[in-house]
Amino acid sequence: MSRRKVTLCSWPGLAALLALFLLGILVGWCVKSVDKSTGQAPVFQNARRQLLTEMKAENIREFLRSFTKLPHVAGTEQNLHLARQIQAQWKEFGLDTAKLVHYDVLLSYPNQSAPNYVAVTDEQGNEIFNTSVFEPPPPGYENVSGVLPPYNAFSAQGVPMADLVYANYGRTEDFFKLEREMRINCTGKIVIARYGKIFRGNKVKNAMLAGAKGIILYSDPADYCALGVNPYPDGWNLPGAGVQRGNVLNLNGAGDPLTPGYPAKEYTFRYEASDGVGIPKIPVHPIGYHDAEILLRFMGGAAAPDETWKGHLNVSYNVGPGFSGAHATRKVRMHIHTVNQVTRIYNVIGTITGVVEPDRYVIFGGHRDSWVFGGIDPTTGAAVLQTVAQSFGSMVMKGWRPRRTIIFASWDAEEFGLLGSTEWAEENAKTLQARAVAYINTDSSIEGNHTLRVDCTPLLNQLVYNLTKEIPSPDEGYGSKSLYESWLEKDPSPESKHLPRINKLGSGSDFEAYFQRLGIVSGRARYTKNRKADKFSNYPVYHTTYETFELVERFYDPAFRKQLAVAQLRAALVYELADAPVLPLHCQDYAEALKTYADGIYALAKEHKAQLEMYGVSFDPLFSAVTNFTEAGADFHDRLLQLDENNPIAVRSMNDQLMLLERAFIDPLGLPGRPFYRHVIFAPSSRNKYAGVSFPGIYDALFDIDSRTDQRKAWEEVKRQVSIAAFTVQAAAGTLKAAI
Repeated sequence: MSRRKVTLCSWPGLAALLALFLLGILVGWCVKSVDKSTGQAPVFQNARRQLLTEMKAENIREFLRSFTKLPHVAGTEQNLHLARQIQAQWKEFGLDTAKLVHYDVLLSYPNQSAPNYVAVTDEQGNEIFNTSVFEPPPPGYENVSGVLPPYNAFSAQGVPMADLVYANYGRTEDFFKLEREMRINCTGKIVIARYGKIFRGNKVKNAMLAGAKGIILYSDPADYCALGVNPYPDGWNLPGAGVQRGNVLNLNGAGDPLTPGYPAKEYTFRYEASDGVGIPKIPVHPIGYHDAEILLRFMGGAAAPDETWKGHLNVSYNVGPGFSGAHATRKVRMHIHTVNQVTRIYNVIGTITGVVEPDRYVIFGGHRDSWVFGGIDPTTGAAVLQTVAQSFGSMVMKGWRPRRTIIFASWDAEEFGLLGSTEWAEENAKTLQARAVAYINTDSSIEGNHTLRVDCTPLLNQLVYNLTKEIPSPDEGYGSKSLYESWLEKDPSPESKHLPRINKLGSGSDFEAYFQRLGIVSGRARYTKNRKADKFSNYPVYHTTYETFELVERFYDPAFRKQLAVAQLRAALVYELADAPVLPLHCQDYAEALKTYADGIYALAKEHKAQLEMYGVSFDPLFSAVTNFTEAGADFHDRLLQLDENNPIAVRSMNDQLMLLERAFIDPLGLPGRPFYRHVIFAPSSRNKYAGVSFPGIYDALFDIDSRTDQRKAWEEVKRQVSIAAFTVQAAAGTLKAAI
C-alpha cells in the first residue's frame, strides 16, 4: 500500500495565512479603537463638524437652480421627473436606499378649456369687465410651458352671480363685525376678502358659514407690498397682476379627502368626492390687486368700520352689499370650472441604516411640489434637503454610520393639503409610533432674510439653543458672532429676554401628521422677516409665478449664506438626534412650558370670573398635574445625570422614556370636531391653521363663549376639556417615573 505525501504548507498557502493573521490584527485594533458609546472610530469623533463642513452654499445654489427651471405641480409629469432626479442623486450620494412610494389622492386643477375668472355684469347681465386669466411671465420664463393659471385648488364649480360684500381678511371676527355689529347679511352674496392673517381655507369656511354663494380672494398692497420696494422683477414686491394660488381645504389633519385616516393605496375604500373631507361647497377664486381695485372701486353700502379694514388700494373700502350710485344695478359673476380628480403622487424615501439602533428612526422630510417654479416655497427647502443628504452620504462613503436610522423624505402634494407626508404617516403609523425618535421638517429655508425662526416641541429647545451657538451667524454685522447671538438680539422671547423666541408648532407644513396626530418630537427652522418692522404678510410673491431662482439670488440671499446656516442647523439637529448615545431631549423645558401655557389659558378663563364661580369651573386639577409633571421631570433629569452610558439596557430604557414622552400627550379621541388633531398640548388654531395654540381643547371651548345660547352646557364643555388636559399631563408625568 503506497503512502500519499501530504503537503501541510506552501508558499501560496503561507501567504494566505499571513494575510488572515494581519487582517485579524487590524480588525482587532479597529474593534478596540471603536468608542463603545457611539459605535464610531476616533476619526469620526468630530463627525458633526465634518458633516457641517461638507455643506457648501454653492451646492445649495446649484440644487435650487436645477430644481426651479420648470414648473412642478403635484401630479404632473414634471414633478415625477424631479422625483426620479432626486432619487437618482440620493443613490449617487451613497444613501443605502432611495425608493419612490406612490399614493392615489384627490388633486385639483383648472379646466384648460374653460378658464376661471370673475366678471362684473350690467343690468342686462352682460359682462363689462373680466379679471385676468393668467399672470404675465417673469423675464426669462416667457417660453416655459406647463404654468397653470392662478386658481384655488378644490374650489367648487359654479357660476354664481350676486351683490359683492367686502369682508376684510375673512376672519371669524370680521364676519362677526359684519353680522352682529353692522347688521349686514352675507347670505346669498359673493364675498371678497384679502389674503393674509389666517389660512385661506379658514376664510372660505367662514364665508360658507355666513351663507355666501362664493368668495373672491385678493392680495392687497397693504399686505403684499413693502414700502419703498419695487414690484418684481425690479424688486421683491408683488406686481399688480400677481396672484396667490393655494388650496382651500379644511382637512384638519385628515390627509387625502377621500381616504381620511388611511393611506390612499389601491386597496383603500374611497368616499365619493361629494362626501370628501373639508372640500368647499362654494366657488373660490384668487385675483391680483389691479383687478381687485376695479371690483372694489364702486362699492356702496356702509363705510369700512375702522382703519384696520382699509388696505392700500385707491378705493374707499366700503363693505356693500353691492355697488353704489350709477353702478348699483351691476352684479359680480364668478366662472369657476376647476376639476377635482384622483391622481397618482410620488414620495421619494431614502435611508441610512443605523449601526447600533437601526430600529429607531429620525425623519428629515420636506416637500418638492410647487404651484409654479417654487423659487422659495418649497425649493429653498428641497435644495437644503438635497445638500444635507449629499453631506450625510459623503460621510457614509467614508465609513461613518449613525447610531440610529435616518430617513430622508421628499414629499409630494404638500400644496394640496400635506397629502404625501400624511399618506406615508398613515401607511406607517404603527411602526412610527413604536420607533420614530423625531421628525425635522425641511420646507422653505427662507421666507425673509432678517433672522432665524424656530418652531418646535419644548423637548428640542435646549438642543436648538446649543447648536445655534456653534453655527456662525450669516447676518451682516455679526461676522464674529454665532447664529444664536444674532437670533437672540433680533427676536428675544417674550417670556425671557435672555433667550431667543421659539414658537409653538401649528400646521401648514409636513410635520403636521407626525406631531399633531402621532406625537413624534418635531421641529422646523428657517430664516424669516422682521416681525416688528415688516407688516407685510409672509413674503410678497408667495405662491405666484414670480417665485423664481432669480428672486432668491438677487433679493433674498445672494450669497446663499442664510440658507447654508439653516441647512447646518437642520443637519445638526438630525445628526444629534440620530447619533447621540442619550437622546438630547430636555423634559424640564416641557415642564416650564406647561406652567406658562396653564397660566395663559387660566388668564383667558378668568375674563369670565363670574361664570367660573357660577358653574363651578376649577383649574386646580390642571395646575396640580403640571406641578406633578415638573417634579417627575426633575427626578428624571437627576436619574439621567447618574446614567451609566456603558450599560446599553439602561441607556435604551431612558431613551425610550424620552422618545415616548411626546406620545403621552396624544388623546386617541382627538379634539372635538377635529379627530386627527390629537395632541392635547398643541394644535393649529381652529380659526387659523397656520397658528399654534396651547391647550387647544380648553381654548376652543372658551372662544366666544358669551354668545352661546346654553351657557351651562358651554361651561360644562370647558370643565370637560380641563379634566382631559389634567389627566393627560398627569399621565405624561407617569411615563417619566422610574420602573417599578
